Order: sequence, then structure tokens, then C-alpha cells
Amino acid sequence: MKRILVTGGAGFLGSHLCERLLKEGNDVLCLDNLFTGSKDNIRHLMENPHFEFIRHDVTEPISLEIDQIYNLACPASPVHYQYDPIKTAKTSVYGAINMLGLAKRTGARILQASTSEVYGDPEVHPQPESYRGCVNPIGIRACYDEGKRMAETLFFDYHRKHQVEIKVMRIFNTYGPRMNQNDGRVVSNFIVQALRKEDITIYGDGKQTRSFCYVDDLIEGMIKLMNSPKELAGPVNMGNPGEFTMGELAEKIIALTGSGSKIVYAPLPSDDPKQRKPVIDLAKEQLNWEPEIPLEEGLKRTIAYFREIL
Repeated sequence: MKRILVTGGAGFLGSHLCERLLKEGNDVLCLDNLFTGSKDNIRHLMENPHFEFIRHDVTEPISLEIDQIYNLACPASPVHYQYDPIKTAKTSVYGAINMLGLAKRTGARILQASTSEVYGDPEVHPQPESYRGCVNPIGIRACYDEGKRMAETLFFDYHRKHQVEIKVMRIFNTYGPRMNQNDGRVVSNFIVQALRKEDITIYGDGKQTRSFCYVDDLIEGMIKLMNSPKELAGPVNMGNPGEFTMGELAEKIIALTGSGSKIVYAPLPSDDPKQRKPVIDLAKEQLNWEPEIPLEEGLKRTIAYFREIL
């Protein structure tokens, strides 16, 4: 049994991670300030004697005794991270500093949930870990993109300077139950609009692409990376290399929901990436990991969740 801290543990990914870690027989401390996380995501875990919820902001130091830290705390959708961009940057940077300091003091291994956004609007396609990205440092997405890039810098500096055992994973688009219906992400947007029989809004011409990884696959990869040999610090891409246009995704969701929604188009937001697809060779070779759940099956499970909550 390990004592494991999950920051952002009441969020979409964090709640699934807490659930999985508890099933594996660990003591889990879930830390969240509930800015985008929700107690509803972890309500079913509250009675578990090995689960503890701590309402706390990672921008403030905290003293705990733990064996591992999964640092997931940060708003991850444009709607939420652009709401207070300064706070978003602080969460990535101060949060990394505080959690790395905790890892240094306790000797804990720490994993950083980084993002494919470190690649920006990529000029290399698909994106390997060696690609350094094309990010606008003064754009409206920079608070998140550059915040996550700086967090990666801090992780590797703590690793080199203080021998902290680190793991850095770059998460590509992930979807599934417990997504926030108002988070502005494409899968949840399309599903909610389809179920409400509203027009489905595509930003741009619908030809921009994304790769969609179901949450269970992502959590499996995250745990495998955390428990891999310490020499594998990362960064490691994690996502589903299946690539779909926004138009294809909208049509698929309309068909799966049986909705009569029409597709309408709106201007593309500033700095929105035109292409996104991970190279996952490193995860395959070093972790024996690759996604198993196809998009259609994952969408069916996600649609069933949204039918219930709507």
C-alpha cells in the first residue's frame, strides 16, 4: 500500500485516477480547490476509509507525508483557463514548485500531467516528444501553454539539481464520463448540443484535426508511467493516434445520439491548433502501452453519462 497524493483529484481525470488507485489498494489523498473540480466526481469515494479529500490550492505550500504525487491541478479547458489567465499561470508554476518541494522533502516520486498544448499550433505532424513546439507566448492560450512548459522546465531542473524522481507525461485530448458539460471542450460540447437537439457549433471550417483518447486508457498509461523504472523521466506522449476532423466527430456524435441537430460554423479562436496527433512509440516501447478503446465505443459510454446528468 502506498500513500498517494493526487492534486486536482476532484476533476475529470483526477477523479478517475483516485478511483483506480483506491481499487489497487492504496491510501489516496485527493487535493483540490474545486475551481473546476467537483465533489460530485468523488462523492462515491468519500465513504472509503482509504480516501481523504483536502480542500486546498496548490499555489499555497502544504506539508504531507506521501510516497507518490500525481500533479494534475490546473484548469484544462480554454473556457476555464482563460477565465483568470494569471491564476492559471500561477497554478502551473507555483503548483509545480510547491509539489516538487514536497517531493524533495519526502523523497516521493512525482508525475506531472503536462499537455499536448506544449506543442502549440504544430509545424511538425504528427508530434514526437523531440518536437519543441510552436507556441505564441503572448496569445490568449499562453497562460496554459507556457505555464505547462514552465512546469516541465521546473521538473527537469529539480531532477538535475536535487535528484527528485520525476515523470512527465504529455496528455493529448482525453474524453469520457465526468467531463464538465460547460467546459467548452469539443467532445462534451458536441454531445450536449446533440442531446439537447441544438445546432452543433464547429469553430473554423471543420477540417482541423484532433486525436481522442478514452479516459480509462489514459489512466492506465499514467499509472504505468508513474511505476516505470526511474530512468524513464519523460516526457512521454499519451493519447490515441487515431486522427479525426471536427466535421467527422460531429457527424459521428449526431449518428450515435440519433439527434436531428444541424452543423453550424463559427470563426476559429485565436491560436487554435489546426492539427494534433501524438507519436506514441516511446509509450509503446517503454511502457507496453497503447489505447485499446475505439472512438465509437468511448463516445457511446460518454453519451450515456451525459444522457443521465442532463
